[in-house]
Amino acid sequence: MKKILFSALLIGAIAACNSPQKEEQKVEVPKTEEKSDVITYEEYSGEEPTTPEETEFYKPVAPTVNPTEKNGAPSDAIILFDGKNLDNWISSKDSTAAAWTLNKDGSMTVKDKAGDIQTKQSFGSIQLHIEWKSPAKIQGDGQHRANSGVFLQNLYEVQVLDNNNNNTYTNGQVGAIYKQGVPLAKASVPTGEWNTYDIIYHEPEFNSEGGKIKSATITVLHNGVLIQDHTEIKGTTPYIGWPKNEAHGDGPIRLQDHGDNSRVSYRNIWVRELK
Repeated sequence: MKKILFSALLIGAIAACNSPQKEEQKVEVPKTEEKSDVITYEEYSGEEPTTPEETEFYKPVAPTVNPTEKNGAPSDAIILFDGKNLDNWISSKDSTAAAWTLNKDGSMTVKDKAGDIQTKQSFGSIQLHIEWKSPAKIQGDGQHRANSGVFLQNLYEVQVLDNNNNNTYTNGQVGAIYKQGVPLAKASVPTGEWNTYDIIYHEPEFNSEGGKIKSATITVLHNGVLIQDHTEIKGTTPYIGWPKNEAHGDGPIRLQDHGDNSRVSYRNIWVRELK
């Protein structure tokens, strides 16, 4: 009996193994196209070049610029102030002649209560060179010590201030994008000596409805030290309130009379338009 039972179980097992199995139904999942954030360049795609000549360009041709032709300024620069006169500047209040003090050493000094001055010419994206100094005799403290400012497109201020042993809020210190961009370093020379700002500024862009679609950016070297590195300008730089972003075109370069007998002086101002 045991033999018969074992044989039956063995036959059943063999039959089960040999019986056709139902195939599992495969469900195909549709492939989703993955978005890549990897940067590619169409002009460098296709078949790999095999000779050096295939990757050599001869156009466009960069214009030749003499870097020191105009008394130390590049040959394609617009000279805004060379110490001889204030002919390129007007009062920001009423467009009359600029009333700041012209000095014998080829500089000009803020005339207290005379108001801001600005260029007659308007600009967009620029390279700007400007030199400034605070008076050697210290007067005031905080924001009231040799306070002035360089406004780009009449709207965006790079702070000028004697910060030597004179602390203030960091987004209002020397080299700040006022009330916005804290500088990467404080690179001032001793009080009463000449500072240099070299500024690369790219203007903002607006759509046809007046909405900002691209922020302005600014790079600033203070006495050769990088203090603003392609910093985004988030809007206007008011003393009180948030930055504003109303659509605008080219605007003048404005120098500030802070109104507290700041006595800041400027010299050797030139600009190159960036097209």
